[in-house]
Amino acid sequence: MLRRKIETQLEAWRSAPKRTALLVTGARQIGKTYIIRHFAQQHYDHIAELNFIENPDLVALFDRPRDAKNLLMRLELAVNTPLVPGKTLIFFDEVQRCKEMVTAIKFLVDDGRFDYALSGSLLGVELEDIRSVPVGYLTELDMYPLDFQEFCWSQHIGNDVFDMLAECFAKHQEVDEFIHQRLMELYSKYLVIGGMPAAVDSFVANGSVADVRTIQENIKREYRRDISQYARKEDRLHIRAIYDLVPSELNNPNKRFTFAKIEKNMRFQSVASDFDWLVNADVAVAAYNVDEPCTPLEMSKERNLFKLFYNDVGLLTGSFLKKTALDVLDGNPDINYGSIYENAVAQELRAHGFDLYYYNSKKLGELDFLIQDRNDHVLPIEVKSGKSYKRHRAMDNVLAHPEYHLNTGYVLGPCNVSVEGNVTYLPVYMAGMFHNE
Repeated sequence: MLRRKIETQLEAWRSAPKRTALLVTGARQIGKTYIIRHFAQQHYDHIAELNFIENPDLVALFDRPRDAKNLLMRLELAVNTPLVPGKTLIFFDEVQRCKEMVTAIKFLVDDGRFDYALSGSLLGVELEDIRSVPVGYLTELDMYPLDFQEFCWSQHIGNDVFDMLAECFAKHQEVDEFIHQRLMELYSKYLVIGGMPAAVDSFVANGSVADVRTIQENIKREYRRDISQYARKEDRLHIRAIYDLVPSELNNPNKRFTFAKIEKNMRFQSVASDFDWLVNADVAVAAYNVDEPCTPLEMSKERNLFKLFYNDVGLLTGSFLKKTALDVLDGNPDINYGSIYENAVAQELRAHGFDLYYYNSKKLGELDFLIQDRNDHVLPIEVKSGKSYKRHRAMDNVLAHPEYHLNTGYVLGPCNVSVEGNVTYLPVYMAGMFHNE
């Protein structure tokens, strides 16, 4: 079994003094169902699972909110598992097909006899218009593809290594060279395999990159089917086109999305909701341009200027030719890893609780990412994939600007830890050291 960080959050939910229902959200194929089943097997004598896709007739049982007595009678008739108070987890899966279940959960939580978990995909899209989200009755946990540390766990790298990395990050100390090289090799694998559990499981089992690419393509096909099934009919072609354009747009010099690629003379206003659909469905990660690199970043966000990334770097690398994947694995110095590195960093920062922004000025240059930490400090980040990682004109210009008051910048690249002036250089695998959960 793949070890996941969300297990700690599940333990915290179960031990909380005030019990709520658990809602695990995230993209399809990231392991939501599996992790809830595994958690239930460890902590409950019984698990009653209702899947609204596998058994669509169940939707009619919860077509409108009812009292707890009525709902529980319906549940007893719908499952073959004994419902033992205090020892049973009732798990509603694929709840995007039964929106009223999320509203009705408050009656069951108030009843208090059982614990409840809910999960589903595209909840940011399908539950957007729900009539009454039961505030105070749901604990919502976001789940993502495996980050780099979780991938390393699958490769038998223990927490002691990451404790050491955290210390090096905090003290700006070099990582032991042997460990650094080993982690860079693992990172190259991660860029190809990514963090989708099925892909990682397959790679752990047989080491075949070809099998991994097949799994990745199947996942993307499933995402495209979701677009056809869940998006509004008039939006489907544009959403599909946007999703398929992400790899080529990230390979553009400025990586900013060009609307004309979707359709000639296309304007942002006509497709804004289509971009939102992909982000809200958790299959894409957006970084928005800001007017100024100053807190609060959200205030100066420009909605019509953004970069779009896949939710998993492996899906991006799998979109390229097989030779590209082999070059990444081999660390071929002649390959430009820029878009792949940036996607991996965007994915990692988003999973660690950050909203993503970037800054682009004709006068000062472009910063790849801006994030805002828990102390409301703005941290500029540049991502470099080549040997010239110490060339960063935009970073130097922004740090020197007297009105921005930025004390330090970070460069993530194929390097070890070092500090020069107010710029800290970090190995790209240390993107996970930034936390904002």
